[in-house]
Amino acid sequence: MSVKHYDWSAYHAYVRPTKIAIRDLSAKQSLTYKELDDRACLLANWLQRKGVEKGDRVAILSQNCAEFFELEFACAKIGAIELPLNWRLTKPELEYILNDSTPKVLIYDVSFSDISNELVKDCNISSSLEINKEDLESEYEITLKGSSFDYDQPEITQEDLIMIMYTSGTTGHPKGAMINHQMQLYNVINLASPAFVSTDTVQLVVLPLFHTGGMNCYANPVLHAGGELILIRDFDPGLALSILGNPEFQVSHFFAVPAPYQFMMNHPDFDSTDLSSLKVAGVGGAPCAEAILRTWSDRGVSMIQGWGMTETSPGGIGLPAEDAERKLGSAGKPLLHTEVKVVDDEGKELPWGEVGELYIRGPNITPGYWNNEEATKNSFEDDWLKTGDAARFDDEGFIYIVDRWKDMYISGGENVYPAEVENVLYQLPEIAEAAIIGVPDERWGETGIAFISLKPEQMLEEKDIIQHCLNNLAKFKVPNSVEFLDALPRNATGKVLKRNLRDDLLGSDAPAIS
Repeated sequence: MSVKHYDWSAYHAYVRPTKIAIRDLSAKQSLTYKELDDRACLLANWLQRKGVEKGDRVAILSQNCAEFFELEFACAKIGAIELPLNWRLTKPELEYILNDSTPKVLIYDVSFSDISNELVKDCNISSSLEINKEDLESEYEITLKGSSFDYDQPEITQEDLIMIMYTSGTTGHPKGAMINHQMQLYNVINLASPAFVSTDTVQLVVLPLFHTGGMNCYANPVLHAGGELILIRDFDPGLALSILGNPEFQVSHFFAVPAPYQFMMNHPDFDSTDLSSLKVAGVGGAPCAEAILRTWSDRGVSMIQGWGMTETSPGGIGLPAEDAERKLGSAGKPLLHTEVKVVDDEGKELPWGEVGELYIRGPNITPGYWNNEEATKNSFEDDWLKTGDAARFDDEGFIYIVDRWKDMYISGGENVYPAEVENVLYQLPEIAEAAIIGVPDERWGETGIAFISLKPEQMLEEKDIIQHCLNNLAKFKVPNSVEFLDALPRNATGKVLKRNLRDDLLGSDAPAIS
């Protein structure tokens, strides 16, 4: 038996075969590392029999389940590329992604069977496989039982891709961030030590696995270390608290965007839940309010803040728990194998204290965007990734994200790019002009407001606009409200002055959204 450097499941199946790797509570299923690796081998065999070769994409559309990792390790064995799909997206959004990435196979949960069958047909996907966690004789299980442990093992390097994750694009279409084996490895190195990840780690995973936060903070680092993951299909505050407080599970690690922490601390069971086993609670994806940090800290839970992007693996900047209150609002300092700088509009590095665009580089950075040379070229300056975030260093070298360099805002931890929403709004023939801005929201961090100018003698009500967005966009992208204007403010070159819209709505003294 030979264990390749990229094959984490094979290594742990060899070293700790009987240790629990994944406990899927929603499916009432547990997998040891030996079982996880065996299933990955069987899936790899089936994929190759279906014509999947090195570099081919395999998509998965499901809420959280162990099959995400079975597919990840199967792809690692045969050089294929996993394509996790956001199940919150509508069919037109998913169609764009699938037509751009052209996967050979779609693996999907039975709850998404209707849309998946349509996508397989409309996007010319050659093979599919249905997961049904309630049925031991499901198509997925029968397929594994009928497969062999043998597969052809191509030569794979750290530069080869293991995953493509699509992120919303500033041009109105999502971009596929390419993730290679090297990025995953350096994310493990960058995150595992600050988060104290080890073989004894038990993490409750609540963020969706189609999201880099779910897959890589800290799920992949935990599996790399030989720890244990506890999965639930989707976040529920009461369920999450019951698991964190259950002595049977001994959950030591948790990661989420701020909203789940807020929902849990507002739940009636929060004060009575025993959180003594929880050693590390990571938070990222959006700025974390002081009230959330202090409430969890008062319960004895260490909060580790950070900043990152899908394109940075995602670990880029981290703030240790001991500095959380002293440096409230800071993203922290660059992680170990990462370099950052703040530059002006010409790309010249700025001194500490001055605000500019955050650039980052290192072995954890994406090589670019799938099938999109223009986006790749525009996102890099030499080997520096231009993050699109405005930032500054303080006098101790701690980094603060002070504003959005671009127009993107974050709603419930999900990135929303106004151009994408505006493209959907312009599908309505009554609309002459449309602009979306993000504004503060107590529950979601930020939500969108649509500013609409109608064509002469046209009528359109707010509810019609909202419903059109609901039909064509994931719910977190849908504007919360609509403001009608005679015309949108523009500068001399015709660009919409979104800052003016925001000032008119909130007042010119309103703080910048960070």
